[in-house]
Amino acid sequence: MSESTETSLLLEPRLRATKAAARVLQSASAETRDKALEAIQAGLAAKTDEIIAANTEDLRRGEAEGMSQGLQDRLRLTPERIQGLVDAVGAIRALPDPIGDVLRGMTLPNGLQVAQVRVPFGVVGAIYEARPNVTVDITALALKSGNAVVLRGGSAAESTNIVIVAMMNQALESVGLPGAAIASVDDVGREGAEAMMRARGLIDVLIPRGSAALIEAVVTQSQVPVIETGSGVVHIFVDESADLDNAVDIVVNAKVQRPSVCNSLETLLVHRSIADRFLPAVAQALLNHSVVLHGCEVTRALVPEASEATEADWAAEYLALELAIKVVDSLDEALEHIATYSTQHTESILTNDMGNADRFLAEVDAAVVMANASTRFTDGGEFGFGAEVGISTQKLHARGPMGLPELTSTKWLVRGSGQVRA
Repeated sequence: MSESTETSLLLEPRLRATKAAARVLQSASAETRDKALEAIQAGLAAKTDEIIAANTEDLRRGEAEGMSQGLQDRLRLTPERIQGLVDAVGAIRALPDPIGDVLRGMTLPNGLQVAQVRVPFGVVGAIYEARPNVTVDITALALKSGNAVVLRGGSAAESTNIVIVAMMNQALESVGLPGAAIASVDDVGREGAEAMMRARGLIDVLIPRGSAALIEAVVTQSQVPVIETGSGVVHIFVDESADLDNAVDIVVNAKVQRPSVCNSLETLLVHRSIADRFLPAVAQALLNHSVVLHGCEVTRALVPEASEATEADWAAEYLALELAIKVVDSLDEALEHIATYSTQHTESILTNDMGNADRFLAEVDAAVVMANASTRFTDGGEFGFGAEVGISTQKLHARGPMGLPELTSTKWLVRGSGQVRA
């Protein structure tokens, strides 16, 4: 018997318990599920010191193993970040319950009453890495939408996630819900993720979050339906009509505020007619924040600190203080570059020409397309979802930041009075 088969058999009772717990959640009242979220908030606050101690252990191990600064930033929890999680769970708790919402309904000529309503998926599986905040975000969204969860948070955050998951199990039990509704497979390592991908019938949908390699592996190998979240090769195009002072602020924010996340800027496109005025100013602002610059030939002539950009740079998701810059002759060239290298996550244009803005918004194929705004706003919390499951870059079921509605399916309810089909 192979190791992966042994792991699947080991985890099957756990996954079956979570499946059974999902049925309890589906019938639980919105008030009870909200009480569970309130208990999670209290648990996060009460166990902040314990969570940070475990997180410090994970960070020490990651640093010793050569973890990148970007991943360390994603892994790190501070009192402020934990308070942010408390606030996010509170925001999710305050949202309207989506379960039972009627999407459409009708009465047929034969008198049958037909309605399509929102229902939970059942069991949501999440595979992610070095992001203990995701453990809380996904669980809170799942509980609010009536779903159970199976989590694979990765070895990098294992100590942190052990504390958080145990706390959330206790929070559920404190309000009369089964703790098994939140399960982790981290204790069996990488094989746990493989077992989740084979758990068709026990896990209803799988959501990967992390590196392009992790997402690709889940999408190609999973036997469970997958909602694909994608990497972010994110562009900003500074048009010839842009307010250049404001553009500097937006570009710096998009790159510097938190470079390790998928909505941070990776490639800056600049119209040739403003390059000599804009590039030295924006480059200096970026260099002041220790951003490493890679540029095309025109960029390097204006910004001597920039190294030569290669083909790999145009396709790079740096997730670090690093940026590629290219000067383009027109909006058409910018659109062509984005179409070639975009991962269809987030793209933005900075312009005072509303015709160009409208064209960019209409023609760019991405989950989120912006005009005159930092790409850092692509986020479930910023969109008013409380938090997000992830940012879907696919086109089926969900696209963009995923909140409560994206964690539901639908079913049809038909009420009759004895009708038979002729």
